[in-house]
Amino acid sequence: MKTFAFNAIAMAVVAFSMAAPAQAAAPAADHPAVQRALAHLSGTGFAAAHASGSDSYVARDLIVDEDGAEHVRFDRSHNGLRVIGGDLVVHGGADGSFRSISQTLSRMVQVDLVPKVASEHAGKAALALFPHRDGAVQSKELVVYARSGKPQLAWDVLVSGTQADGTPSEAHLILSASSKKLLDKWDDIHTADNVGSGKTLYSGNVTLHDDLSGSTYTLRDLTRGSHYVVTMKNGTRRETLVTATNNVWGNNTEADLETVAADAAYGQNMTWDYYKNTFGRSGIANDGKGAYSRVHYSRNYDNAYWSDSCFCMTYGDGNSFTPLVSLDVAGHEMTHGVTSRTANLTYSGESGGLNEGTSDVMGTMVEYYAANSNDPGDYTIGEELSSTPLRYMYQPSKDGASADCWYSGVGNLDVHYSSGVTNHFYFLLAEGTTAGSPSKTCVSGNTRTATGTGTLTGIGRDKAAKIWYRALTVYMTASTNYAGARTATISAATDLYGASSAEVAAVKAAWTAVNRS
Repeated sequence: MKTFAFNAIAMAVVAFSMAAPAQAAAPAADHPAVQRALAHLSGTGFAAAHASGSDSYVARDLIVDEDGAEHVRFDRSHNGLRVIGGDLVVHGGADGSFRSISQTLSRMVQVDLVPKVASEHAGKAALALFPHRDGAVQSKELVVYARSGKPQLAWDVLVSGTQADGTPSEAHLILSASSKKLLDKWDDIHTADNVGSGKTLYSGNVTLHDDLSGSTYTLRDLTRGSHYVVTMKNGTRRETLVTATNNVWGNNTEADLETVAADAAYGQNMTWDYYKNTFGRSGIANDGKGAYSRVHYSRNYDNAYWSDSCFCMTYGDGNSFTPLVSLDVAGHEMTHGVTSRTANLTYSGESGGLNEGTSDVMGTMVEYYAANSNDPGDYTIGEELSSTPLRYMYQPSKDGASADCWYSGVGNLDVHYSSGVTNHFYFLLAEGTTAGSPSKTCVSGNTRTATGTGTLTGIGRDKAAKIWYRALTVYMTASTNYAGARTATISAATDLYGASSAEVAAVKAAWTAVNRS
């Protein structure tokens, strides 16, 4: 569960507070870049931020470019209430000047602060709407909901429970504080969509770091933030460190319980290394600290998921699938953590599709980065788990449910299927429509399936990934939709390669090719 604390401090015409989500690498309150951004919000950028004198801001992230340009990410509150959809990024020049603001909010927050629906009634209503079993209300928070349309007072009710396949649920149900109408919902458990040496199962024999204490080895990597692996022993609650009397983990077979632990550790390592060596990001939260992995979760559990509340990945042993510890699934799940510490894309609507698509993109890039001949890079997700991949980035509709193209109703799809627009865009940007490519372009009227025969030239995976990562960490906000993602990636490509570059032109062409122009 993600929690945010707001503690207003009067400052000029805007109130500001400095606190951070648990485990995030937030900048210090007195950091000069933060202070400059706060000054912009109370001055030149006040109108651009759609600010009011009752708004407060919490600095959550800071990126300083090589040329000194500064990008400070804030969460917003209004009269002490968290504003869902009110987060923003303040962009400043190296000389301290104000440049622009990235945000979803389109108007000033003006709401009646007195709820007509009492908290206990909101809790009961949310519980009745909870779609899974064993529902229990964990918290009720009065918030301002501003992801779309006119901001309004609402209750964010957190309900925990268990999904039908055994996946935990930490569901946020956003209800109107005047009518109990369900305004939005999402889950803090981000799954891999029912996917279902280290002498590993999938990646062959690989080098793993471990920790020796006395005569006991622990599958913990002190060189990568001390991330580690635990086993759930086919249960759902008790975690036990994976230990051994030697440092050979597994035997390349599913029957050996250490084998999948070795896969999980390898996936952690490759994901850590990819983000570190490609983007200079030190760990999921960019704080040098490792997350951890849980293997052998539940019994015959056909899924894997990331949870912010434990800051960890969880892998089932599979039923329809083999154990879900393949390299691209590992990279996918940990990228959910990166997203939560940056743009924090809400897991519903088009932003949810972007969240899932981001994990597919970076999970794929981790697989390419590893360059492991046992599991070579490709544009399918989870292809090691069964004869049928979970998703096809080059032709998302091939799975029978995902969308190749953007259309007005794509946000109504499950986030694993609306992510197809992200995946298709990324493939076309990186690879284009080279000879023999199965990827088609979208034409007017296309929805789930692309039928066009347009041609594009790709800019390569590495450039495409750098553009997407910069867009995610610098320009996207929690409620960014596909139109916003187009703007964000164009801005990112402009920063990296110049406004008149072939890369910017390719970004625009790839969005047009998925009908988001």
